[in-house]
Amino acid sequence: MDYGNVVSAVLGTILKVLAVVAVVFLIYRGAEICYEYGYRVFTEEPVSSAGGRTVTVTVTEDMSPLQIGELFEEKGLVRDSKLFAMQYLLSEFRADVAPGEFELSTDMTAEEMMEVMASGQTEEEE
Repeated sequence: MDYGNVVSAVLGTILKVLAVVAVVFLIYRGAEICYEYGYRVFTEEPVSSAGGRTVTVTVTEDMSPLQIGELFEEKGLVRDSKLFAMQYLLSEFRADVAPGEFELSTDMTAEEMMEVMASGQTEEEE
């Protein structure tokens, strides 16, 4: 038996095993990240727990869910604009959210903010 063939067979097997381990690790890590993100969609806590600050935001008719999320993240109402956009798209209030100016608080959840926006009560109507 040729020594070179044995070494190349062993190295080939080691590389295949390493490739399989790397693929399994990447799949596991990807699934873990997806699970954590999906879990946050339904359980995300408010930015502040109690006594949050009130922020006035203006939502226009032409704003996308991601743009609303970016506005809310900029104002400190949410931690992650993309997560808010996902929550918005999965929300029961999605079809009812109306444009306007809203008084929202940092101690509100994303669902509570959407409920306020869906009620259609702008600052002037209150």
